[in-house]
Amino acid sequence: MGPLSGVKVVEFAGIGPGPFCGMLLADQGADVLRIDRTAAADLGVPVDPRFDVLGRGRRSVALDLKKPEAIETALQLIAKADAVIEGFRPGVMERLGLGPEICLERNPKLVFGRMTGWGQEGPMAHAAGHDINYISLTGALHAVGPKDRPYPPLNLVGDFGGGALYLAFGVCAALIEARASGKGQVVDAAMVDGAASLMTPIYGLKAAGRWADERGVNILDGGAPWYDVYETKDGKFISIGSIEKKFYAELIEKLGLGDANLPAQFDMEQWPALRKHFAAAFKEKTRDEWCAIMEGSDICFAPVLSMEEAPEHGHMKARGTFVEVDGITQPGPAPRFSRTPGGIRHRAPKPGEGADATLKDWGFADDQVAAMRNAGVLG
Repeated sequence: MGPLSGVKVVEFAGIGPGPFCGMLLADQGADVLRIDRTAAADLGVPVDPRFDVLGRGRRSVALDLKKPEAIETALQLIAKADAVIEGFRPGVMERLGLGPEICLERNPKLVFGRMTGWGQEGPMAHAAGHDINYISLTGALHAVGPKDRPYPPLNLVGDFGGGALYLAFGVCAALIEARASGKGQVVDAAMVDGAASLMTPIYGLKAAGRWADERGVNILDGGAPWYDVYETKDGKFISIGSIEKKFYAELIEKLGLGDANLPAQFDMEQWPALRKHFAAAFKEKTRDEWCAIMEGSDICFAPVLSMEEAPEHGHMKARGTFVEVDGITQPGPAPRFSRTPGGIRHRAPKPGEGADATLKDWGFADDQVAAMRNAGVLG
């Protein structure tokens, strides 16, 4: 099931972007085996595995990595894998005896994916941090929010966009290369690098003199009145993105402002005045009334939906964008493939759930698994 069917991945349990990368690979058919800790750890994972949607689709083995036998078991699993993904600070895997040099010695074709915030090298490599810090260093956070202060855009830019997606892309790219060369390599996926990469087009606009290095004055940051969010009569919101002239003309027509003697669309000095016209017009109708007028048109329009509303929208339902697993509504696999579609095998496992059967599937004999149980290696 999925284009990555047959690919074996060992994932060391972590938080945020690491698990999200594992979910992406598992959704597309990879056999992702998560190595969990035997003792409870503060990983921010819900107690009920149904709610651990980032952990869906893979299997689990809980190992006590303080024991040499557990390290050997992990190395044996890695020897059978195509890729490893881990999200520890630099040096942690090396101190465990599971660094890339040792792993690549066991498995020369291994792709060793490393997820960090600051990267494996550099003055800040060993410092603690979170998404908000990583995107701060790239210029991304400075560009987001109202004029008076930057505002955190959830943790989508650093953790998941700049982190997990780049790690997944890097692992897949390295897997393709390994099949041609017969040699593995290390993928250093740093959230600061990924978040900076996501800012590439904005840096290009700035270099061309088409983007001011301040918030709320540019086309895509809420500065332009025709690329923004407006409140409706019922206190809800809609979004418009009428950048192109023909889309803008349709917006003016459907707003009923054709005879309002409006300033020119790109007259930046008059944007505050133009915004007042738009705000007043949108306040005259409810969100649903504006949907009836504008949805599906070329205005570039959409209602601003809550997380409760989004799965019930007609377009989302028609595409099956949201799915239900064990009673939990969640986004389904993306992207989609015409011949080898991905899918969600099952909910997230509890740490160590089904470990015996999993180890046997990965080539361990019954007596090996029993010996690990007796030695306290498995949780």
